[in-house]
Amino acid sequence: MKTDVEISQEAKMTSITAIAKKLGIKDEELEQYGNYKAKVNFDPSAPRTDGKLILVTSINPTAAGEGKTTVTIGLGDAFTELHKKVALALREPSLGPVMGMKGGATGGGYAQVIPMEDINLHFTGDFHALTEAHNTLSALIDNHIQHGNELNLDPRQVTWKRVMDVNDRELRQIVVGLGGRTSGVPRQDGFDITVASELMAILCLSNSLSDLKNRISRILIGYTYDRKPVYVSDLHVQGALTLLLKDAIKPNLVQTLEHTPAFIHGGPFANIAHGCNSILATKAALAYGDYAITEAGFGSDLGAEKFMDIVAPRLKKTPDCVVVVATVRALKLNGGADKHDLNTENLSALKKGIVNLKRHVEGMQQYGKPVIVAVNKFATDSDDELTYLLNYVRNDLKVTGEIINSWAQGGKAGVELARKVITACDQPADFHELYNHEESTVLEKMQAIVTRIYGGDNIELSHKAQLALKRIEKMGYGHLPVCMAKTQYSFTDNAKQLGAPDNFTIHVSDLQLKLGAGFIVALTGKILTMPGLPSHPAALDMDIDENGRITGLF
Repeated sequence: MKTDVEISQEAKMTSITAIAKKLGIKDEELEQYGNYKAKVNFDPSAPRTDGKLILVTSINPTAAGEGKTTVTIGLGDAFTELHKKVALALREPSLGPVMGMKGGATGGGYAQVIPMEDINLHFTGDFHALTEAHNTLSALIDNHIQHGNELNLDPRQVTWKRVMDVNDRELRQIVVGLGGRTSGVPRQDGFDITVASELMAILCLSNSLSDLKNRISRILIGYTYDRKPVYVSDLHVQGALTLLLKDAIKPNLVQTLEHTPAFIHGGPFANIAHGCNSILATKAALAYGDYAITEAGFGSDLGAEKFMDIVAPRLKKTPDCVVVVATVRALKLNGGADKHDLNTENLSALKKGIVNLKRHVEGMQQYGKPVIVAVNKFATDSDDELTYLLNYVRNDLKVTGEIINSWAQGGKAGVELARKVITACDQPADFHELYNHEESTVLEKMQAIVTRIYGGDNIELSHKAQLALKRIEKMGYGHLPVCMAKTQYSFTDNAKQLGAPDNFTIHVSDLQLKLGAGFIVALTGKILTMPGLPSHPAALDMDIDENGRITGLF
């Protein structure tokens, strides 16, 4: 079969103005970036009737592949096959993983968003704008310290790192300000990847420019020598930072291979932040479409939980249906199968690993909305394996399950799944909060996530985390939701514990306030906010010829 980039390059794209007309987007609301990309000047305050919201999530990601984005896009194209007015809302890819180990991040096979090369590379410049705004704040902080430090900011307690949209382990820990008095004040610093920036989370949780500016003003940048908090508003630079993001806040409109409209906007790190596309993009999809299909980062224990508990309250809309993506291959890996032997039928491993799917389904059922399992079919799956998996979903879990193979066949392969999703969206269902934001303590919120979503027993706070919790409560921020920073590969904080472990404790090493984003980050395990490159980076296989034709981009 052709590579993803070859399929994308052979696609016949429709003009972005025609895609916009499908949704009823007016010409004056469209800012074109060439013929096939545009930003949309969307006004979320305009009176509209929202469509149905479908959230796609998955089991824990594995080396075997789950294809969550491919399923999301294929489901959108299936809605188009059924002549439904549908819009996708997806995250933008980060250049770090694109050049590192993931390759492209726009779906795969015949379920892709296009132009694939543009989206995976610089797109409309949103990530560059975020990087520039973030590092401008870093420069302003150090400049303030250099020129008298009126705020009495302790250089040892500056919490605002620098960022870059590249995987570069060398930059995790650095020293800045070397070179004498004219080169700044020496202090320890470091780089995160751009998607881990709080500005990225803020952009994705903002409803307007004014909301964006207010959130930026609340960013905690560090503490004074006498341990008092210092905010961006103390530097009076929230206006300057906001103007750098005036275009980045606008959702981007593109299309799938089958010309389904797709908003692609924002991409916060699903470990350290909430891992969902922007609220504005989801609101636009809801406003312009009868159905809006979005996805959350990583498995349901990370992205979907954060969508429900962090995004939905700000969106003021909960999903009408949740789709959990699973594959035979990934479940066999969870059941102990060798990752190099997943093409061989192994019902024993599948039966052992299926507990991972069970826990994800039960976790999503905590919220009271209909849950459907989408089995993403691989060519190597045997009929017996697929039959066992579907029977387990339908008879043991007692939820709807359907096979989808859009990677090979496009939207037509997801029509039956789409029909089931439409039926589920029409079912009356009350949303249940996992915890009460205002009344539950920070510990109670973490405990609810660990016990009800992860299936664990306890939380253990390090001495550092205990001190941080006391500081947070003393500052009056205990009402904020909790954003768990945890490995995506396991329900536990140990990436190697696959399946559905029981009787485990989540170890919290630190708690960090993200006041602009509006949540508390609970750091567990070893979470890297600046990834490194693998021994064979994807960049080694990429090239471009004199005609501008790209190869090797996944």
